Amino acid sequence: MNTNSRIDALQLMLTDLRTRNEPIRHKAAFRGCQPEFQTLVTHLIEQLESELLKEKQLFRESASRKRKS
Repeated sequence: MNTNSRIDALQLMLTDLRTRNEPIRHKAAFRGCQPEFQTLVTHLIEQLESELLKEKQLFRESASRKRKS
């Protein structure tokens, strides 16, 4: 099976961001910046998902070119 370390890293980062990290969320709530924190997390997730899709497309195109060679 072909793997791509960049795709793996992006998927791991997305998993981490989607996991509720209670100590960090409590700290954000204590500092009064929970809405801003959640907005940033959402923005990062969207950005990483976009990058992941691009990386997967590049990987598929590269694999397709190798098969044709």
